[in-house]
Formats: sequence, C-alpha cells, structure tokens
Amino acid sequence: MRLYLLALNPTDSVTDGFLPAAARLGLDVTLLTDQPDAHRGRYAADVEILECDVRDFRAVISLISTHHASPDVVFTNSDHLQLQAALVAEYFGLPGKPWQAALRVKDKAQMRRHLAAAGLDAVWSAELPVGADPEVLTAVAADAPYPCVVKPREGVASEDVILVDGPEDLVLRCKEIQGRRPGAALVVEEYLAGELYTMETLGDGTVRHVLGGFHTQLSAPPYFIEERSAFVPAHPEPVVAQILAQLDALGIGFGICHTEFVVHEDRARIIEVNYRAIGDQSDQLLEQLLGIPLFELVLRTHLGEPLPAELDARRDGAARIHTPCADRAGTLTAAPGATDLEVDGVRLSYRPVRAVGERHELYHTNRDFLGVVRAIGADLASVDRVVADFLAAQTWEIAP
Repeated sequence: MRLYLLALNPTDSVTDGFLPAAARLGLDVTLLTDQPDAHRGRYAADVEILECDVRDFRAVISLISTHHASPDVVFTNSDHLQLQAALVAEYFGLPGKPWQAALRVKDKAQMRRHLAAAGLDAVWSAELPVGADPEVLTAVAADAPYPCVVKPREGVASEDVILVDGPEDLVLRCKEIQGRRPGAALVVEEYLAGELYTMETLGDGTVRHVLGGFHTQLSAPPYFIEERSAFVPAHPEPVVAQILAQLDALGIGFGICHTEFVVHEDRARIIEVNYRAIGDQSDQLLEQLLGIPLFELVLRTHLGEPLPAELDARRDGAARIHTPCADRAGTLTAAPGATDLEVDGVRLSYRPVRAVGERHELYHTNRDFLGVVRAIGADLASVDRVVADFLAAQTWEIAP
C-alpha cells in the first residue's frame, strides 16, 4: 500500500512522527514536495522524494496519476496543504478531510463568517484583500474596535500576528505586513480576551476523541509567541461542548485537528483552527504522555479504518513544553545539543531547533525558537522544577 505525503519544508511531526508510523504500518511512502533538496538525506532510504508543485492540487493529481499504481492514502500535516490533500483524496475516492472544512478553517475570514452565520460566535472582523484601495484600509481602521488584531488571512505560527491599539497603529502595521507579504490578504478582528488553551481532537467521521489540550502562555504584547504550554488532560465539560459545537459547524470531524481558543467568563471562543496535528514537538509529547500510537491512529483513519470506541489513553501524567527564544537578531554561536535525561521521575528531552552557526533576524514569531524542551512527570510542580533547573544550566549565545 502506498502513502503519498504532501509537504513543504521538513517538520518534526513528519520526520519523527508520521514517517516512522507509516513504516510500522508497512506503507510505501512517496513524499511530494516543492523543496526536494531540503528533504533529501533526512529519512530512511526507502522514502521516495519527488518534486511537485504541491500547492496546486492539479499538479499533484497529475503526478500521482502518472506514477505508481493508484494511491491508497493521500495525507499532509502541513497547514498550507490541507485543502490540496483533501481535493486529491476526494479525486481518487480515498478517505480524507472534507475540502470545504479545510478551506473554511484555513481562510480565517471565512471561518469567522461561517461561525457567525451558524449563530455560534460573532467576532468583529474585516478583510483586506490583496491590492485593495488605501481607502479600504482607512475605513477599516476607523471602524475597528481597539485593541484589535491584524494577521494574514491564511497565516500560521503567529507569523505577522500583531495587537494594535489605535487607527494609526493599525494602518502602519498593515502596511508593514503588506510590504513583507505583497500577495497576502489580511484580516483585522477584535481582540478576544481570556486565557489561551488548545484542544486536540481525532475523529474518523463517526467517532471523535478529545485527546486533551494545552494551557499556553504567550510573550508580551504586541506579539503572540507561544513560550510555554502545560498539558490539560480534560477541559471543563461546558468548554468542550462549546468548542465541539463550533467544530461541528465548521465540518471538522475527520482526522486530527488542533484548535486554539480562549476562555473568558465561561465563554469559549475559537482563535483559529489548524486542521493538523499540533506542532513544535507537542504531538510527540502527546503520544508519549497518553501512551497511544497517535501517529499510527491518524494514518489509519486515512486508510479508512474506524477508530476504537475507547483509546485507553492515560490521563494521570503532567507535562510541559518550553521553548527558549532568541531575543535579538544575529548568529547563534553557542547552544546545548540534543539531550535526554530523567530527574526525580521526570523525563526531559531537549531538541535544538536552530543550529549553531545559523544567522537569523528577529521574527517575533515561533521562528525565534532556539529549541524545544519536553518534560513529563507525575505532577506539574515537579515537571516545572526540573525544566527550570535544566534551562538555568544551559547557555545560548547570539552574536550580532
């Protein structure tokens, strides 16, 4: 059986999660990407890598049709390729995510419109199309409630997501983002107050499991960098019900999904829906903590296999993700290497994200991560103590 996996740049989720899971399931893998050189040499020798314009579903269909026998699985864990993978899977008659749902949640303006039309949540928002007249931006700035948030309509990972506090600031920030992203439409929407959480779900179209989630702490405004997250085994039932109702309205019920939301005065409001596994190694932590073959289960749903009624997931552990971030532009000249250790019953793993010798600008996004600390233990106090001790003993040096 052959899996066609669509990818842009390499990610930990694919390298350390989905590809090993595919091997355990006995799947032959063909990876389609527009960046083949970035992937070569990273995987097992039997992973076939082909260059393809994966952002164009027609190119993907054409390549698959002229390659091996008919595909058995078409899958991606990329935010940017969910619509394409859904369309390709539907074309070949394979299980997959509804393309309409993939479109709704990738397009943040469309998601807001859809939830409002369903009567579930009305968030003030305005769309700034590519090439819009300057008068459109001026009108949006005059009407927007402040503070508000500006972000790319189809962005990801806090890229160019900025809190603004007035009309002049909004106009300035929009022009800055448009200068960096001349082909990107923007969304301006009201700032949703509250504590930030995530909910991780896995479904087969009939059965849906809530895997828990994370409580996330962000950097100081005006940016939204995810600095620390603690595992939440179960959100309060009213919160779960509110989020699942919104996911149902969006058509999210198949495959794995990562939903970010805030809770304020008992009201749960979606920030965004990423129709993929949670990234930045949190998916690997989730698999380890819950004690389930998460990546295999995801692929099995795309093979058309039903999920078990019960996953027998563990809920008695505590876990923390901590991401040291660069605080300035420059070249990383010293940093710890990959580490695995156990202290007082806490299992800690550190994996570098940025290599020594690399030069980067300061992005004010998740691209500023220097590494990822994952820690699992019996209680959060012990986990946090071990993480704090580990970080205090490390050094990251950045030269101008």
